[in-house]
Amino acid sequence: MKSSIKVLVIDNNETLTKDIEKYFSSHEVIKVVACKNNGEEGLSYILNNTNNIDVILMDLILPNLDGLFILGELAKRHINKNIIIATNFKEENILEEANEYGIDYYMLKPISFMSLEKRILSINLKNNNKIFNQDAIITDLLHNLGIPSHIRGYQYIKEGIQIVYRNTNMISYITKDVYPEIAKKFQTTPTRVERAIRHAIEISWSRGDINLMEDIFGNSLNVNRDKPTNAEYLTTLAERLKVNHNLVRN
Repeated sequence: MKSSIKVLVIDNNETLTKDIEKYFSSHEVIKVVACKNNGEEGLSYILNNTNNIDVILMDLILPNLDGLFILGELAKRHINKNIIIATNFKEENILEEANEYGIDYYMLKPISFMSLEKRILSINLKNNNKIFNQDAIITDLLHNLGIPSHIRGYQYIKEGIQIVYRNTNMISYITKDVYPEIAKKFQTTPTRVERAIRHAIEISWSRGDINLMEDIFGNSLNVNRDKPTNAEYLTTLAERLKVNHNLVRN
């Protein structure tokens, strides 16, 4: 079973915290364990649930206790957590002070939930001794792109992405080399592989997260037409995999 990344959200905007909680409610890896709307409640939750938090997402501007005070208390108590700051606050001296506490990322509001997801996953990958878990990243992508894991095309696409990731030149020989390699592994025929992948893409186009598809396949995406070919789909997701890999190495 895949281990989860437990996230605590501290922000006085209740609408934002609820939206974040909803966005990650069905995520396979990221789990929002609590949302607190003031600094005092946030700090109290951290002190009482230290072992149940991997990442803290918080604003610097908070009622009762501000973000800097929380960072200072964590430092004094030697509580080391991954910190993502998401704020409208732009005072350079305050941001420099926050950086001295070793925050992992700073995001300016309004934040993109897809960017937030990427940041949280990249933190987790770095924490795991910089091991790049291809399977986890691909699984998350296909899940959010709306491809059910029980259909054959799901497994064929996962395998195809990894083949293209290992050797980009293979995409020029998708019919000659990629389909046969997938077919051999799953004891089927190249024709059935091609059809199953095409069927999976059709499902993705009708069920996937439109914002994620626009992010991956282009901002001018029209989901009602111009679906990518099998080769384009595999190539684009293989490139996405490389982006995640670069996040780990840098």
